[in-house]
Amino acid sequence: MHLTHLDCTACAKEHDATVPQNVCTACGKPLFAHYDLVAAAKTLTKESLRTREKSLWRYREVLPVKNAADVVTLGEGWTPLHPAPRLGAKHGLSRLFIKDEAQNPTASFKARGMTAAVSMAKQYGLKKLAAPSAGNAAGALAAYAARAGMEAHLFMPRDTPKANIIECEQMGAFVTLINGLITDCGAEVAKRKVAEGWFDVSTLKEPYRAEGKKTLGYELAEQLNWTLPDVILYPTGGGTGLVGMWKAFDEMERMGWIGSKRPRMFSVQAEGCQPIVRAFHAGEKFATEHLGAQTRASGLRVPKAIGDFIMLDALRKSGGGALAVSDDQMISGTKEVGSAEGIFVAPEGAGCYAALKMLLAANQVQPDDTIVLFNTSTGLKYLECYGG
Repeated sequence: MHLTHLDCTACAKEHDATVPQNVCTACGKPLFAHYDLVAAAKTLTKESLRTREKSLWRYREVLPVKNAADVVTLGEGWTPLHPAPRLGAKHGLSRLFIKDEAQNPTASFKARGMTAAVSMAKQYGLKKLAAPSAGNAAGALAAYAARAGMEAHLFMPRDTPKANIIECEQMGAFVTLINGLITDCGAEVAKRKVAEGWFDVSTLKEPYRAEGKKTLGYELAEQLNWTLPDVILYPTGGGTGLVGMWKAFDEMERMGWIGSKRPRMFSVQAEGCQPIVRAFHAGEKFATEHLGAQTRASGLRVPKAIGDFIMLDALRKSGGGALAVSDDQMISGTKEVGSAEGIFVAPEGAGCYAALKMLLAANQVQPDDTIVLFNTSTGLKYLECYGG
């Protein structure tokens, strides 16, 4: 609504927001959207939010779509922030919460990014969208493209959870299964997109999925009465949600909603695919590709992320960190969370709980800290993981 321009997250080159853009034309790194926050703050106020719709579009002044007619929505966002008292009590924690993104359309956090990306594609007049996916992003793109009357061309590893594949097929998407990882799927999109007339909406290879994901940060602040949590644990594949929240915190401070204090951000990855964890502990700016990536948590099987340097910068500036958990910890953690709080979390969400226990053992969190664990999808999409 108040979008002014795009600029590169690495070299700061400015790009035109009135035409479709992918990555920086100078250095190939992700682009971020920028807004006239002074103008936005005139109508986007804490008071005005009290009567707005319970979706992420309540923050429309800091979202990129110009005309309401171009918004492609299924009612995403404003997911519950559940107190987790029984789980917290097991560990002496008084303020533990689970942000349950499984309550989104298509049952995952990917709906947030795709509502923004597909809405902008509609605004630009695009007709064919393509993306590689470990599963949930494909389901979300299939849904929002169908809602907008667009084609969705999806490339997923052949061993993607069956629920994701069926979901995409039943929403009319063109699905191609690849023998390999999400990086191999991305290479196929890159190879074919020009000839096929596709617009690439890969993670952080277009600027607007991050804008949808940043609403996680706005929601957390609003749901906690404009006080940010002390600790956030976030399962990290491509990392759009993590960098989106970091961007949201900056925007909210510039609008005078919050102060300069930030949550300590912790990236959670799988032991079998931990490029961000390795780079963080090695003090590196960029993450080396994790070769031979393996994990049953398909959303974490991202061996190389284009936004690695943005994530690593946020983790370090926040005073947080990066942790790797095993598949067995994730699978057992699913039952532990479910039996205590009645939420059937995805393995990635259970990974955040496993990482929390590691932080507790290392005395890196305090009993009175406000801690938010992110559950990014429903365990129902990962039934193969629990087959005994």
